[in-house]
Amino acid sequence: MKKTVPTFGLISGAITALMMLANVRFAEKIGFDKAEIIGYTTLVLSALLVFFGTRSYRENISGGQLTFRRGFAVGIMITLLSSLCYVATWEIVYYKFAPDFADKYAAYEIERAKKAPGATPQKIEEITRKMDQFKQIYPNPVINVAYTFMEIFPFGLAATLLSTAVLRKKAARQSA
Repeated sequence: MKKTVPTFGLISGAITALMMLANVRFAEKIGFDKAEIIGYTTLVLSALLVFFGTRSYRENISGGQLTFRRGFAVGIMITLLSSLCYVATWEIVYYKFAPDFADKYAAYEIERAKKAPGATPQKIEEITRKMDQFKQIYPNPVINVAYTFMEIFPFGLAATLLSTAVLRKKAARQSA
């Protein structure tokens, strides 16, 4: 596990970090909606490294056997390392290069609410209120880290559970 987790966790983290850097650079040009699709697609693709890492552990270290518990441990550690890379990259990007992100994102969400079919003044007012709250709390580093972590972690957790369920293999029974 000492080699598998860092290898696959850092590769997964590098994928998300590099795509985030590219996405942030072009988000205004392509629009938040397309940037969001690219971002979440990247998170799904990076979660595939959990599967490959767990399989690598089973085949190369565990002798072809994998309990659910051990598979879950490997997968969740890869997920946590990847998530750490993602969060660290966003914190640098946000505080150094995009401190106006919350304002731009709030404006985008309010505009999207106005253009939505069936938009009522009450719905628009509700979104505006929520976005005002978001703009106030998002600069807090603890809140910022929590939001960012919750963007990526569910993908890794789902990949961990699915990979472990698919890849678990018990030792073959010896017949006497």
